[in-house]
Amino acid sequence: MNLNLLAALDALLAEGSVSGAAKRMHVSTPAMSHTLARIREATGDQILVRAGRRFVPTVRAQEMRAPVRKLVEEAVALLSPGDAGLIHVERTFVVRAPDGVSIVFGAALAGALQEVMPSARLRFIADSDGDLASLRESQVDLDIGAIHDRGQEIETELLFEQSLLGAVRKGHPMLAAGPMTLERFAAERHVAVLHRGKPGSPIDGKLAGAGQQRFVVLTVPSPYAALMAAARSDLVATAPARFAQSVQRPLHLTTFQLPLQLAPERVVQAWHPRFSADPAHRWLRGCIRDLLSTKTWPQAPL
Repeated sequence: MNLNLLAALDALLAEGSVSGAAKRMHVSTPAMSHTLARIREATGDQILVRAGRRFVPTVRAQEMRAPVRKLVEEAVALLSPGDAGLIHVERTFVVRAPDGVSIVFGAALAGALQEVMPSARLRFIADSDGDLASLRESQVDLDIGAIHDRGQEIETELLFEQSLLGAVRKGHPMLAAGPMTLERFAAERHVAVLHRGKPGSPIDGKLAGAGQQRFVVLTVPSPYAALMAAARSDLVATAPARFAQSVQRPLHLTTFQLPLQLAPERVVQAWHPRFSADPAHRWLRGCIRDLLSTKTWPQAPL
């Protein structure tokens, strides 16, 4: 089989028309029609069939779309000049991550990207419910967070394990009341984080197991919002330790160990396998790994 047919098949499946695929492949429409005929002969399937004035993919063509795209991308990566060619990369990397990542490391990542891929862009989007469909459909290049259900085909790499810290404004009355106990912690008024769209928190589960319950006055979408609320009130916030320590000085916060035994949370970066061999994506993953896996994050210049 002529493997050049794979690139043509990828274009046909992506464009959904012979003329569109011809433009994408920089060939004439009759030439692409001839190629489609060869693909039909090789696969024993019509691939595209008429539905009124347009073409639609067959059932088998729909099943072939993702593996064909992966094969073509891997072939391009294999034959590319490697990391030496990164200076010519022109693309926008979409990274979904907790806001702490962009706050602490956004500028450093942008600077590193500018040196290696001066024509590339980095766009952070808000941490959400971790919908893996966006990874499969290339809407997101990289997903950073505590991803529990990654699906069978999603690749992940452990960045670090994180624990939670409590945080209050400097001068908070709670700080002068002696050692922190479970009862004292539960008796305070709290700000909680709605993490990846899931209600509740392991903190509430542990408190309930000890016969305690905290009063959550405010629920916010991110740890940074929780820390900002704590800095401007008497509310008690909880946030990932690395991030809380990196912003406690500019926000004038005091952090403390929680009087709870909580299992550490695994933070990973996740991506679709189509990007595994891509030199530009591999560089981005390595850069993020080197920055985020450090035990102590730098102070955020807020």
